[in-house]
Amino acid sequence: MTQTSIQIFLRFLRFGLLAWGGPVAQIAMIKKELVEEEQWVTKEQFNRALAVYQALPGPEAHELCVYFGMKAGGRLGGFLAGLAFMLPGFLLMLLFTWIYITYSIRSPTVQIVFAGIQAAVIALIVFAAYRIGKHAVTNNRLFLIAVLSGIAFFAGVNFLIVLIIAGLAFTAWQKRTWWLIVFCTLLFLFFTGWSVYKNGLNFSIKNKTAKVSATTTINNHEKSNAAVFITGLKGGLLTFGGAYTAIPFIREDAVVKNKWITEEQFLDGIALSGILPAPLIIFSTFVGYFGGGWWGAIFITIGIFLPAFAFTLVGHSVMEKLIANKALHNFLDGITAGVMGLIAVTAILLFASTINSLPAVIIFIIGLMALIKYRSKYTAMIIIAGAGLLSLLWHNLF
Repeated sequence: MTQTSIQIFLRFLRFGLLAWGGPVAQIAMIKKELVEEEQWVTKEQFNRALAVYQALPGPEAHELCVYFGMKAGGRLGGFLAGLAFMLPGFLLMLLFTWIYITYSIRSPTVQIVFAGIQAAVIALIVFAAYRIGKHAVTNNRLFLIAVLSGIAFFAGVNFLIVLIIAGLAFTAWQKRTWWLIVFCTLLFLFFTGWSVYKNGLNFSIKNKTAKVSATTTINNHEKSNAAVFITGLKGGLLTFGGAYTAIPFIREDAVVKNKWITEEQFLDGIALSGILPAPLIIFSTFVGYFGGGWWGAIFITIGIFLPAFAFTLVGHSVMEKLIANKALHNFLDGITAGVMGLIAVTAILLFASTINSLPAVIIFIIGLMALIKYRSKYTAMIIIAGAGLLSLLWHNLF
């Protein structure tokens, strides 16, 4: 199984070029070739590694590449494998970002196409929230934590406070530590009440979906690579259950707080990532450009993928032991439920600000029905392309 650095890089570069269809398809491809055909590790070892990465934040397929690269060539091999797997998607996203900035903003026809694509992306986010939530929110306690987390986030409580309380509350609930349950409840009431007092009772969707001018470009903003990197790092550290769960954190910084990018442009970035051979989280590269130019695109990508490299390169075995700790497992389950509350609120806000016309409603419904009925790895790409075409036909015919 020992491989040279060049062999590792080229092997995982090929995986990156073929990484269509999301994490399930990517993981299946890696497992088929490296476990079933070439037996780099046993099936039991693979399942244990996958279980660790499913519990930890970050794109699981990328983390598995780092894991296999490390098995074949040590830490250098792990770094090269992870780099090679993400490189095709990263370079393609840089190219698509340049095309988008150079041409689409000025073209009414392309804006019509992207208007339809944005409605399809909302369908993708809503379906992902349901699919991930179905596996993450598995009992009434987690459901209540998800709902309360969503309420607190909507009221304006900082997401880190929300998630820490969520993790502590579920841990206390499972261990029946009543004083800690009461303490978490008081914390929730205090921070939510303080946010309501500070922000008032105006919870209108309009205020929650803050926008910047549709003609905003990178030149309108003071560039801050440190802020862009931190946004990426937050997304990378809080990607529980899939890349869609990073959306509320990146959106909060990029759209609402710092106003680097419009809501529509943010959704366009997600749409572009959905048609690339890469983890969906690569949409952050697109967002990073608006926050700090080409260096911003690079820095946010480093921030997003840094945890995925670190968890394996620093100590996969340590992570295995930590995940085996039942108390930590409960804490992570609580955080995951909290994240689901955040992504549900974000999906509702995005829906309210985007699905505001008859063609958008029709495209959203068709996209959601297609996602429910068809589970092909090409479904998302077909929906995105079809949504753009349908939007163009609608505007030409009506």
